[in-house]
Amino acid sequence: MATGVNRKISAASARAHTRRAKKNTSIQLPSGMLKMAIVVFLMGFLAWAYQAIQPPPPKICGSPDGPLITAPRIKLRDGRHLAYKEDGVPKDAAKYKFIYIHGFGSCRHDAVFPSQEVAEDLGVYIVSIDRPGYGESDPDPNRTVKSLALDVEELADKLGLGSKFHVVGLSMGGQVVWGCLKYIPHRLAGAVLIAPAVNHWWPDLPSNLTSEPFNQLELKDRLALSVAHYTPWLTYWWNTQRWFPIHNILSQSPKIFSSQDKELKPKFAHRKSYAEQITQQGKYLSLFQDMNIGFGSWEFSPINLENPFPNNEGSVHLWQGDDDLLVPVTVQRYIAQNLPWIHYHELQGAGHMFSFADGMADTIYKSLLQGK
Repeated sequence: MATGVNRKISAASARAHTRRAKKNTSIQLPSGMLKMAIVVFLMGFLAWAYQAIQPPPPKICGSPDGPLITAPRIKLRDGRHLAYKEDGVPKDAAKYKFIYIHGFGSCRHDAVFPSQEVAEDLGVYIVSIDRPGYGESDPDPNRTVKSLALDVEELADKLGLGSKFHVVGLSMGGQVVWGCLKYIPHRLAGAVLIAPAVNHWWPDLPSNLTSEPFNQLELKDRLALSVAHYTPWLTYWWNTQRWFPIHNILSQSPKIFSSQDKELKPKFAHRKSYAEQITQQGKYLSLFQDMNIGFGSWEFSPINLENPFPNNEGSVHLWQGDDDLLVPVTVQRYIAQNLPWIHYHELQGAGHMFSFADGMADTIYKSLLQGK
């Protein structure tokens, strides 16, 4: 009996020893391997993350693998090229010369031109450009609010538009006009801002004025704009990842269109013929760079601008629809109220694309040149 009991005790002890050994092994042996696995995982994740936030190189027009060059272009000071399109009366016969600057996700073909009849009556020549990275204009990795204004000035000089010229900008192109009023006011004969895009982080504007419309945006739109402002190096990744919804503008959500915008939609059917050309060189140095600059940190605010025409030798006009779902009308009102030299035109029931309504372009150009 004792022997049997001893054998059972020995067997139990052996099993306990085995369990302790296994327990000790599970605690000690994998610990180093686990740390190594974590390090490898983190390194792999960081490598993947770095690759994910790196935009692909642009496909430069005229390069071996890039799109063809079909538009006339001028060569800028730094070797870049700016593509353009002319309209209106011949340049040499024009009384007024204009440079038109397109908005977000657009190109030189999307300009707000007056009718040929009005252009001839007023003597208007217009050159519409592709902003850097759009259409057939070379990208500018170092693009800033100021560099855009200097591009406009150099284009005017290369095309021989004279010592003074007019500028017109729609939406994001309107921000370029603000830059022209800041950096090259001495070159301007007049300026028109059509529903100019608002930067919620412009300095010297009342915080409640900018925060209220910002907080009314959908969460995904607030996030997209915040990424562009605070972490611009993440803009490419944020707008190409599939984990979170992107900005309504990039997804072309119906929510961004007012009732009037929807009515005007048939007028843009012709864009199908050149839509692919707009971002053919890559979205990073066109759309996403636009977001970084438009909603980034500016050196100035429109509210701080001085009157470029103190002797009434020219004028600045700002047009805004009160049903614009992209640009807050409250900010435009505040700017116009604090800059009395701006001629402010607010249109009831008008959306963001009101300038494409029948006869509206003629009204805008006549108002600037004839005071009507």
